[in-house]
Amino acid sequence: MKKYLVLCAGLGLAMAFTGCKSSESAYRKAYDKAKAAEAAQAGQQVVNNTPTVIETPVVTPVQTRPQTQTQVVDNLDNVSVRQEKVSVVNGGGLRNFSVVVGSFSVVTNAEGLQQRLKNAGYAAQIVKNEERNMYRVVATTSDDKATAVASRDQLRGTYPDAWLLYNIR
Repeated sequence: MKKYLVLCAGLGLAMAFTGCKSSESAYRKAYDKAKAAEAAQAGQQVVNNTPTVIETPVVTPVQTRPQTQTQVVDNLDNVSVRQEKVSVVNGGGLRNFSVVVGSFSVVTNAEGLQQRLKNAGYAAQIVKNEERNMYRVVATTSDDKATAVASRDQLRGTYPDAWLLYNIR
């Protein structure tokens, strides 16, 4: 029985070592691939294992012209404003631009944040986006964008994810 076990183990080892033998063609393919990559990096092309130089086309330089007008864009115009159709759930009413400091799917969570904002002196409101079924907590609301941006920037100290909302009526 021991002889049979030793013979099977030896046969298994012999098959394992002979089965993993690499072929010469695999080495040749890897060598050719490395040579082609080396030639491509040097700006040459390999044809039949012989590197040849590739001629690069001559490109006419771009002529720059001086700009006669410079358009100055006010940073307030680059502020992103999300447009959503919302309805007031709890609060006095929205103006054109509102600063949203929290979004919740549960109204109780929104009411908790609203109460914290009211304790801090804000006229916080809760609005609902029916399309997304989300309750938005609005800290401030104003008629012009500049005031809303200033309010949002001030609130970002405490609420870093504050964003602007424009109510689609």
